[in-house]
Amino acid sequence: MAQDHIRYDILAQDALRGVIRKVLTEVGATGRLPGDHHFFITFLTGAPGVRISQHLKSKYPEQMTIVIQHQFWDMKVTESQFEIGLSFSDVPEKLVIPFNAVRGFYDPSVNFELEFDVPLADDEEITSSEITAYPVTAEHAEEPAAAKDGEEKKPGSVVSLDAFRKKQ
Repeated sequence: MAQDHIRYDILAQDALRGVIRKVLTEVGATGRLPGDHHFFITFLTGAPGVRISQHLKSKYPEQMTIVIQHQFWDMKVTESQFEIGLSFSDVPEKLVIPFNAVRGFYDPSVNFELEFDVPLADDEEITSSEITAYPVTAEHAEEPAAAKDGEEKKPGSVVSLDAFRKKQ
């Protein structure tokens, strides 16, 4: 097989991160989510540029899933990252998350999911990164997502583009 000098895999992941950026920009501009939409965003807590409190970092040393639903504030989105205020056990926190640190994005209201290959700092595989949808509010977002019974997360997740193809 020929070597991919263009790196389509990286281009596709960057384009799909643009979907998240656009959605969060619109939510940040209005300050609310449309309809029943809400988001589960999984990110690596030790990735470059991630800023979270030491309390959250010690509780989630590798990755964390946040829920953006009813209670969030001060969302600011730039080309490379987003900032958001969330409450964890009634403690307000400000998080700064670069899009390159995001491993997963899930909107259970329309069953839309994106997964990204983001290598861990020490190249270990995380086996409990499956995003599980359940109705919670932002203050309960510190509950980690767990893999389904008997399943392990495999390295090199593939992002399916079937949702974007024209139906024939």
